[in-house]
Amino acid sequence: MIHYDYHHLPHVKVQNKSKRTLWITLILTLFFTLIEIVGGFISNSLALLSDSAHMASDVLALSLSMIALHLAARPPNKKFTFGYLRFEIIASFLNGLTLAVIAIGIFIEGIERFIHPENIDFQLMIIIASIGLIVNLVLTIVLSRSTKEEENLNIKSALWHFIGDLLSSIGVIISAIIIYFTDFYFFDPLISMVIGGIIFTGGAKIIRESYLILMDSVPKQFDLEEIRADINNVEGVEDVHDMHLWAISTDHYSLTAHVFINENIQPFCIILAINEMLEKKYGIKHTTIQIEHASLHDHGEYGKQFLQHKSKT
Repeated sequence: MIHYDYHHLPHVKVQNKSKRTLWITLILTLFFTLIEIVGGFISNSLALLSDSAHMASDVLALSLSMIALHLAARPPNKKFTFGYLRFEIIASFLNGLTLAVIAIGIFIEGIERFIHPENIDFQLMIIIASIGLIVNLVLTIVLSRSTKEEENLNIKSALWHFIGDLLSSIGVIISAIIIYFTDFYFFDPLISMVIGGIIFTGGAKIIRESYLILMDSVPKQFDLEEIRADINNVEGVEDVHDMHLWAISTDHYSLTAHVFINENIQPFCIILAINEMLEKKYGIKHTTIQIEHASLHDHGEYGKQFLQHKSKT
């Protein structure tokens, strides 16, 4: 394949282990979701149906994640110069939004069941919930291992989903046992609303993380002023300004900065020193450093103050 341009970083993300993990998870989740939907309708359990809605959202989330992994492996082109890495974040945002909407629906239905209680087939409810507990436990372990091997927000969000599913299955089982011994049917909508809370919390967390990346915010593990100070400490650098740091995807960071330098030092050596420091200390490999001179490049009042300060020293 002929690349339209040279990139010192590939702007691609090939994650074969994550892809295998997602395929296994997707197949198992789809299979159990169908069982849980049918069982929920037959048993008339809102807790079971709410959990099946969560599982259905997981199927959507995993499908979007598969698309994101496929696109992330495609190289950049003249239209998408950063490649397709950002779709991982778009998929995560959509997944979180879907979870939040489902959670609101569960709350509304839960309130309706509180007002108008309905009979439940608790035996079928507890059988399906027990199967779900086993399935979700297996998937949680599989995804947990995958997150330790490869960095991916979609895998992390899927793991959070299945931790929620695991808790949901436990909640449904507890609800069925309480109903069996007490005939307190209100525990079914109560547990479903607890599950809804878990789903909403997970969705909100995913929305926030993906939103921050989509808004090109500084990744939380970096302190921009600390990085600025380290660049300032590089020999030949006299000032750092117009600095930006953002994430294209979960582990793909970019930094740009303008620097005033000492004209007596070779500028290429300064750029090399800055890039080496950023890569070794912070793991930031994709950088663009623009060398400037305050007396040649117009910086308005900022440039004037810099030159005045420099003349005094």
